Amino acid sequence: MSCHPDRERPLDGDIDPQETVPSRKNTVFVDGVILNGPTTDAKAGEKFVEEACRLIMEEVVLKATDINEKVCEWRPPEQLKQLLDLELRDTGEPHHRLLELCQDVIRYSVKTNHPRFFNQLYAGLDYYSLVARFMTEALNPSVYTYEVSPVFLLVEEAVLKKMIEFIGWKEGDGIFNPGGSVSNMYAMNLARYKYCPDIKEKGLSGLPRLILFTSAECHYSMKKAASFLGIGTENVCFVETDGRGKMIPEELERQVWQAKKEGAAPFLVCATSGTTVLGAFDPLDEIADVCERHGLWLHVDASWGGSALMSRKHRKLLHGIHRADSVAWNPHKMLMAGIQCCAFLVKDKSDLLKKCYSAKASYLFQQDKFYDVSYDTGDKSIQCSRRPDAFKFWMTWKALGTLGLEEKVNRALALSRYLVEEIKKREGFKLLMEPEYANVCFWYIPPSLREMEEGPEFWAKLHLMVFQINP
Repeated sequence: MSCHPDRERPLDGDIDPQETVPSRKNTVFVDGVILNGPTTDAKAGEKFVEEACRLIMEEVVLKATDINEKVCEWRPPEQLKQLLDLELRDTGEPHHRLLELCQDVIRYSVKTNHPRFFNQLYAGLDYYSLVARFMTEALNPSVYTYEVSPVFLLVEEAVLKKMIEFIGWKEGDGIFNPGGSVSNMYAMNLARYKYCPDIKEKGLSGLPRLILFTSAECHYSMKKAASFLGIGTENVCFVETDGRGKMIPEELERQVWQAKKEGAAPFLVCATSGTTVLGAFDPLDEIADVCERHGLWLHVDASWGGSALMSRKHRKLLHGIHRADSVAWNPHKMLMAGIQCCAFLVKDKSDLLKKCYSAKASYLFQQDKFYDVSYDTGDKSIQCSRRPDAFKFWMTWKALGTLGLEEKVNRALALSRYLVEEIKKREGFKLLMEPEYANVCFWYIPPSLREMEEGPEFWAKLHLMVFQINP
C-alpha cells in the first residue's frame, strides 16, 4: 500500500457537480481509491429521505385506516416478478426511479395495518411504536454494551422489569430477541444447561437421552428447537389435549413416568398460553405441580396469550404463570408493538442466562470499563448485533399507559365475543367452540351441505370442498 498526497486525481465524467471535490494537491490516493474524495452526496441523500418519508406518510400511514383501500394488490409470483424491477445492476439508479420502486413495493405489499387484514396473530397500526421504529432505524444502534447503546439498554431494563411484575415474579431476568420461536429455543437450551451445565463445554457426548414434553397443540418451533439444539424431534413428547386444546396434566405425568421407566432423562415441560389455532390456555397450576414433583423446568410459551396479563379481567387465563421458570411473551401481537418485539423472561436471578450464553469476548465485554459493566447485557444473548426492540413497546406503553394497554386487550376480546354472536345468527356458519381468547374458530357450510346431517360423510365432503378451494 502506498500513499501519494500529491498525485493528481483521474478525470471522472460521472462526478456529481454538487459533490465537494478536494483540490488536486490535497488528494489522498491509496490503492486506486481517493480517500478524502466524496462518498455520497449528503444533500441529495437528505432530499431522498424526505421524499421517501412523504411517500410513506401518504401511501401507508394516512391510508392505513381507509377501508376503501385494498388489503393487497395480489399478483401470483411469476407475474409479480415481471411487475417489479428486481434486478441488481452494476451502476446505481437515479432517485426518481428509486421512489417509483418504493411506490411499487407499497402497492403490491400486504397492508397489515388495514382494518380488514385478518390473516395472522397481529394487525393494525400503533402510531407510537411506528415512530419508535423510525427513530431506531435512523439511529441504527446495536444493543450489546452500554457504551454504544446507553438509552436503549436502560429502556430494555425498564420494560423487562415491568413485564416481570405482571408475570408475578418478585425478580427475574430476561432479554428481547427476534421472535417467539427464538424465545422457545432459549428456554429449551437454558433448561438443558440447568439440568447439565457441563454441556456448554463438553457437548452432547456422554449425556443420557434427554426428553421434553409439550402440548399436542404447541407451536411448531418446539420441534425446530429440538432439532437445532441436537435433542432430536423424536425426543419431543406431545401430550394429549382435551376437547378445547388444553394439555391434560394427568397425561403429562403418565408420559413423564413412562420416559423415566425407559431410561430417558426428562428435563423440560413447555406449556402454552394461547395456542395458535384454538387460542387454548394450558392449566398452568396443575402442570407446575407435575414439574415440581419431577424436578422439571417449566417454560410457558405465552407469545400469543401473554398480553392477557395486562387485563385485570382476563389475566385469570394465565393463572399459575408465576410458577413458571421462564416465559415467552410477544408484545408485537395483541399489543401491536410492531414486528419484532419478543421478550424471553426468566425467574432466575443468579445470572443463569449469562452463564449459559456468555462467550466472554474480551474485545467487547471488558471488565475494567468506566461504568457498571452489568449493563453490558449482550453476553447473555446468542446474538452479537441486536435490535432495540424493547423501545417500540416502551414508547407505546409511555403513550397509552398500563390502562391503555389493558383496554387494547379488553377490546380485542370483546370484539371476538361480538363476532361469535354474529356467527350464531347467520345461516351457513358453524361455530367450532366458544372461544376463551381472541381466536374464533368456525366453519362456513356451503348451501349444498346445509341440509345434510353431520356425520363422517358430511365432514368428508366439507373437507374435500376446502381442499378444492385451497389446494
